[in-house]
Amino acid sequence: MGYSMASRLLLAGCDVAVWNRTRAKAEPLAKYGARVVDTPADLADRDMVFTMVAGPDDFVEVTLGPKGALSQKAAKPKILVDCTSVSEEASGHVRAEAEKRGIAMLAAPVSGNAKVVKAGKLTFVVSGPRKTYDEVLPYLDVLGIGAAYVGEGELSRICKICHNVLLGVVIQNLAEITVLAEKAGVPRHAFLDFINKSVMGSMFSRYKTPALVNLDYSVTFTPTLLKKDLDLGLAAGRKLGVPMPVTATTREIIQSLIGNGYGDKDFASLLSLEAKAAGLDLKPENVPVGDGLAAAAE
Repeated sequence: MGYSMASRLLLAGCDVAVWNRTRAKAEPLAKYGARVVDTPADLADRDMVFTMVAGPDDFVEVTLGPKGALSQKAAKPKILVDCTSVSEEASGHVRAEAEKRGIAMLAAPVSGNAKVVKAGKLTFVVSGPRKTYDEVLPYLDVLGIGAAYVGEGELSRICKICHNVLLGVVIQNLAEITVLAEKAGVPRHAFLDFINKSVMGSMFSRYKTPALVNLDYSVTFTPTLLKKDLDLGLAAGRKLGVPMPVTATTREIIQSLIGNGYGDKDFASLLSLEAKAAGLDLKPENVPVGDGLAAAAE
């Protein structure tokens, strides 16, 4: 994700420095004009720092750690924009420390994956100071097709949790109905073509279609990460007194998926678990199908 985002900024003519824990993964960006640095602290002289890391511990480390981007006394960025999906608690902690240093922070988690970034269809939900949002918006527009500003503080974090809860519920139901149609005799590619052309079709159903048709479970998002987000959603529901029975059921199905050995596969592997439960011998159809992103990428 971070690599693809940095690529778009570079191709738009931005002056970009990049850091990645595995330096070799960032070095190809040098051919586009990026300066590859050795530590997050080397980004402290930037006007704006974007972070896209694995989770809350990594986010705290790359910002406030001994070699973090906000740790330097001699230099500090003007703005921090975090695009990671982290808890409100971790985000609030970094925000408070950033404010002490005179650094404005936006929480800007994303909807999409690296392919979506490349196609220019990434979307953001953003919270923090409105003035800072207005300043950063032109760069968000370079990275994707839109940002939704939802208010101050950590409000974007709960929006992203709600988004990923929907993601889990939708992929599980998509697996159920696809198996139902196939067991009745409908080829998967034909059924999903109908869904994608219907009022129920979406960017999500289209770009997951190749994985579901050809059983390509190359990772875009793992069941383990999805379970983490469902747990966050259920915890928020308990805290706010919101019943979430469909989410709770989906969470247990995801746990079963992990227990059946799919924890490091893509979450589209729910299709195989559903087929097994239905007594359906699932095979790749080996049919070329589009993901709805190629045209934009070209």
